[in-house]
Amino acid sequence: MILSNFEIQKAIDEGRLIISPDPQPRNPDQANCPYATSAVDLHLASALSVPKSGAFNYDLSQGGIATFLARNCEHVDIPKTGYVLKPHLFVLGRTQERITLPIRAEQTLAARIEGKSSFARCGLLVHFTAPTVHAGFEGALTLEMINLGNAGITLYAGKAIAQLILETVLGAPLANPSQFQGQTTPAGTSQK
Repeated sequence: MILSNFEIQKAIDEGRLIISPDPQPRNPDQANCPYATSAVDLHLASALSVPKSGAFNYDLSQGGIATFLARNCEHVDIPKTGYVLKPHLFVLGRTQERITLPIRAEQTLAARIEGKSSFARCGLLVHFTAPTVHAGFEGALTLEMINLGNAGITLYAGKAIAQLILETVLGAPLANPSQFQGQTTPAGTSQK
């Protein structure tokens, strides 16, 4: 079952969902309220990882994709003037927010990260084929962004770029952290 904006706020208050920094303001009548009726906005962080071209292939039978990506990407900070994502190019970004979905005996949550319709209409996908945020996850969320349009799209750090949709999990799941648990970089590694 998908949580309403009221239930998302209640889950934050009860510690079933941790979003840091805390989404503000909570009142939908206020300007820049990050809550839609059944989602909360997430914002683009300033770091991007741009995969390099090269004489290599991604071997999906091998583990350690985050380490591989960290070695084979150019790391770029988005300038204040923005970063132009050219047509048909792919970059990795991440959310400013860190998300924690604690596993609890009751009322555990999972989530999906989705794009925003207004940006999709320009050709921007902020994730594709991997929207699931599993119960027990903790970290920033990676954005797999591609411009499918025919014109450049300017990305800005701090801009609401995606939305998080929360769902209840039936039963208490067993912990099974992914290789991206605690990630802090767009490639999926953790920098302290």
